[in-house]
Amino acid sequence: MTEAEEGAASVHGIVPAAGRAVVPCRACLSGEDLDWLGGRSVSLALDLPTSVVVGPLGAAGPAGGGAGSWADEVWAFLRRRLPGLGPRPPAVTARSQAPAASGLSSSTALIVALFRAFTQAALPAGGEWPVPARTLAQWAYEFEFAIFNGGGMDHLAVIAGGLLLLDGRTTGLPEIRHRTAFPDEWAVVVLDSGTRKDTSDHIRSVRAQLAAGDARLAAYRRRSDAASGAVWEAVRDRDLAALGAAMSEAHSAMRDLQRMSTPLLEELRSLALRTVGLPLKLSGAGGGGALVGVCPAADRAEVVARLRRALGPAHPRVRVIEARAAAGLAPEVAAAPAP
Repeated sequence: MTEAEEGAASVHGIVPAAGRAVVPCRACLSGEDLDWLGGRSVSLALDLPTSVVVGPLGAAGPAGGGAGSWADEVWAFLRRRLPGLGPRPPAVTARSQAPAASGLSSSTALIVALFRAFTQAALPAGGEWPVPARTLAQWAYEFEFAIFNGGGMDHLAVIAGGLLLLDGRTTGLPEIRHRTAFPDEWAVVVLDSGTRKDTSDHIRSVRAQLAAGDARLAAYRRRSDAASGAVWEAVRDRDLAALGAAMSEAHSAMRDLQRMSTPLLEELRSLALRTVGLPLKLSGAGGGGALVGVCPAADRAEVVARLRRALGPAHPRVRVIEARAAAGLAPEVAAAPAP
């Protein structure tokens, strides 16, 4: 089995080998920021995985291997909660198929993969998981909240997988209201704009709006919550046209009320609609990143080929990426009661 096949198999539910974790990324189909502002959001796990492999616990190595400083920081977090861990993490190798800083939650996938791989590597032979999936989600959320001050949609999305309808909370992880499989007859198309978003600056700005009682933010919450409900109903009804309309409404609220889009992203949306009739929505807080759309699976190859031809020399940095819905690291977390 090739590494790519092994990663895809792990994302779709095969338990990884010891010291290894494979975690999907996620697209937000509606409801950015509502996971911590309050309101409904819809996330979809995608098979663009991040994999982490750790060496023997005694073979501590320098930070890096694709994980940057996250390995040291996650290890320090775990040492305060799990007895017996040494002062330094083991050597780490990390790889991701998701574009970085694109609004597809690749950083959260890496953090969750580090948490799982480190706790897995610390298991005694034949031992049980020392950290339940719900605790893993809570710890990963707490770790990332201390850095970015955001919400917990991403952590639940990559751990539970599938399509989630979440009910946001002002503090703590959102509530998973429903989880369902994404229709097999639909495919996801990602346009990576090649421009990076800045989550930390965005969250600081929105928290300032919240503290000031900004009317535009309140309007955004109402419109995005309604769009999330429409997205969920469209998937439940297997109505692709309604899904495209609801995702377009979610994007319009992001653009018009919160200025999350950019001229380049709007140009790419217009091109996709004009060329292949594909509605696209920005995934993530914005200011750059990736757009996502859903088309019939039977048309995916043609849609992708036509988009690539249309982008041509005018947008050489933009990538068109095919994706499928993915199971999460631990889908059973969706059935676990929220604390």
